[in-house]
This record gives sequence, C-alpha cells and structure tokens, in this order.
Amino acid sequence: MSQSSVPTSSSGPLISDWRPEDAAFWQQTGHSVARRNLWISVPCLLLAFCVWMIFSAVAVNLNKVGFNFTTDQLFMLTALPSVSGALLRVPYAFMVPLFGGRRWTALSTGILIIPCLWLGFAVQDSTTPFSTFIMISLLCGFAGANFASSMANISFFFPKQKQGGALGINGGFGNLGVSVMQLLAPLAVSMSIFAFFGATGVVQPDGSTLYLENAAWIWVPLLAVFTLAAWFGMNDLATSKASLRSQLPVLKRAHLWIMSFLYLATFGSFIGFSAGFAMLTKTQFPDVNILHFAFFGPLIGALARSAGGALSDRLGGIRVTLINFVLMALFSALLFTTLPTEGQGGSFVAFFAVFLMLFLTAGLGSGSTFQMISVIFRKLTMDRVKAAGGSEEQAMREAATETAAALGFISAIGAIGGFFIPKAFGTSLELTGSPAGAMKVFLVFYIVCVAVTWLVYGRKTAGK
Repeated sequence: MSQSSVPTSSSGPLISDWRPEDAAFWQQTGHSVARRNLWISVPCLLLAFCVWMIFSAVAVNLNKVGFNFTTDQLFMLTALPSVSGALLRVPYAFMVPLFGGRRWTALSTGILIIPCLWLGFAVQDSTTPFSTFIMISLLCGFAGANFASSMANISFFFPKQKQGGALGINGGFGNLGVSVMQLLAPLAVSMSIFAFFGATGVVQPDGSTLYLENAAWIWVPLLAVFTLAAWFGMNDLATSKASLRSQLPVLKRAHLWIMSFLYLATFGSFIGFSAGFAMLTKTQFPDVNILHFAFFGPLIGALARSAGGALSDRLGGIRVTLINFVLMALFSALLFTTLPTEGQGGSFVAFFAVFLMLFLTAGLGSGSTFQMISVIFRKLTMDRVKAAGGSEEQAMREAATETAAALGFISAIGAIGGFFIPKAFGTSLELTGSPAGAMKVFLVFYIVCVAVTWLVYGRKTAGK
C-alpha cells in the first residue's frame, strides 16, 4: 500500500486517494486519518452549538441588566438563530464537496467569533435597540448551519458500516454544546473574567454582580484555538469533490421530504426545547432559578442521540423511531398535568421530569432518524446506479455524495423546530397566558409522525 495517501507535513492537507471501503486501506491508513478528522470536528461542532443556543441563556437575563423587553420579544430572540441556522444549512450542506472539509470547517468555525464579540459589547449598553439584538441572533444562526456541513464532511471519511457510529459521535457530542453552554454561561456571568476589556457588570438587587457579556466572550478564545486546529489538523478529500449540479438531484427524492418531516419532529424538538425551555419555565414557575437546571435536558438529549444510533443499528431504525414517536406523544400529553392554572398549582418537579423525558426521546429519535436517512439513501442510490449499468465503484461514490447532501438538507429542515417551538410558546402565552395551546399542536404533530412512520416504512420493513 502506497503511503502517499497518508497526510503528512510533506504531502499536505489534500488527500487524493481515499478508499474507506477497501479493508486493507482502512486498516493501514484510513482509520487513523478519519479518527483525527472526527476528533477535531467534534469540538468545532460543539462550540458551534454553544454559539447557536447562546440566547437561551442570555435572553432570560437581559432585563436584569437594564433592558425592558417583553416576554414575546425575549422568546423571539431565542428562536431567531434557528431561522437563519435552518436556512443556511441548505447551502452549507453542499459546501464540503465544493470547498473541502478542512477549509470549510476552519472558515465556518472562525466566523462565529463575530457575533460573540458583538453580543458581549451589546449587552453592556442598555440603550442597545431590540433590532440590534435581532441582527446578532440571526448571526448566531450561522453556528447552527455548521451541523449540516460537519455531518456531511464526516460521512465522507468513514466506510458505510462505521458511518452510524461516527455520525453519532459527531452529532451527539456536537449537540452537547447546548448543555455545555447552559452549564458554563451561568457560571461565567457571575465572575469578573474580562475586566481588562472594561467589563464592569451590573449590580443585582441581592448584591451580586451580573457580567452578562461573559456568556458571549468566553467562547471567543476557544473558537480561535479550534479554528487553527481545523486548518492545520484536518484534511480535504479530493474524492469528496462534487459540483452543486451533481448534488441537487437529491431534492427530487420523495424520501428526502418524508424524512425531513420526521427529523423535524425529533431534532427540531430537541433544539426547540433547548432554546425555549428556560424562558418557558421562567413564565410558569417564576420562583425557580431555572438556569441552575436548564443544562440537564440538552445533556440528556445529546447523550441519547448516540444511544439512538446504536439502538437503531441493533434493532432497526424504523422500529426505534416508531416506538420513540409513541413515547413523545405520551410525554407531551402528560405535560399538561404539570402546569399551573392561572398561576396556581402545578408541580415544577413533575414538569421538569416530564420535560427530561421529552429531551431523552427527542435525542433518541434524532439518532434513529439519522440512521434511517443513511440507510435509505445509500441503498436507493446504489440500486439506481447499478440498474442503469453503473459500476460498483461509481455506485458507491454517488451514494456517498447523495447521502451527504441528503443528511445536510434534512438537517436544515429539522433546525426549523428551533424557531417554531419557542415562538409557539411565546405566541400561546401572549394570546392565552398559557403554553397549553402550543403543546396541543406538538401533541398532534407527534401523533401524525407515528402514523407516517408506520404507513411509509413500518408495515413492510420494520426490523430490517
């Protein structure tokens, strides 16, 4: 086996010979290169999720540092990053074959420094208009788009039998960024970390000082470090190169839109609950300092994503997804019993416990639906190419390209849930004073997903 395909300081970051399905190549050179790219990709994606969901920790504190925004406005700020993130995931899904995984990972990670710096300065001036925060929140959405390109990039490095595990690690640990942010940001805002930049904080009624700018600035040095790590430590694959035209046919596949719908219900729920849970809890249980507990839900959901992929490899993605949607509908119905009525009653412990189960099932479903996407698109593409007289090598190459494009595009649809869920909570509270109206919509949605999964995939192929 030639060693010219192994990236070294002399061969440069571009790998021209990449054959992960070749067992000998994979064992001798491919495995170590793929793992190195994966383990640099993971912290880059984790930091992207931190930036993407940063307003879920910042919004609940804005009025404490001198702003006077309404509840609906605060929910809007937590929701908007998911709008731009979802829209940008579409072009991001096609960027790795166009520019290369190393270049795009470094660029897409480095530009996240901009909204973090801007937000840190904006929260220190209570005259900063709401429109400025809207622009910053939309810029934070660039971080959410990184998921599409990151998952597409990693899919090129691993053979098909190992893609589920690799994508589970990349996506699962990447999703942990939500929990990491919600754990570290509340700690950071309580300490004077950036006093040398003139950050003085705002004294609170209890005598403590709130340094809200720290919630944004603590990510800047980490983003800089891993931007450099991506640039100097990752690789571009010549074999992943593909024109935009060659990737666009995936949009014609009916299964793309069906799986987008199902992924919206799983990952969309995870990211939507992550964005809106703290604000929702504050409106229903104002005496609870939710920032001490908010990170548990995203943590469980992120860890469950990897478990969902592993369960799907063992039991079948269709079966796991179907059972998971039944559980999501059940827990959504139970949530109604935990809410206070006109400010009276309700149980925070029960509310929190049921929401943890929703995070758990949203994470499991994210892993199982992603496994379904990989299996479905790889099989459909290879069967189609072979039926047209194409070679095995051509079929595998086109399957890798189309699967990566499908994963990226479907992830874009799923990210829209990060907007609709917190916005639905905010609108329901604004109109009725209760989140129950939004929750009824979610319950019906999950029931429809049970039916779609069973009718389209479950009747003939469950367990395969």
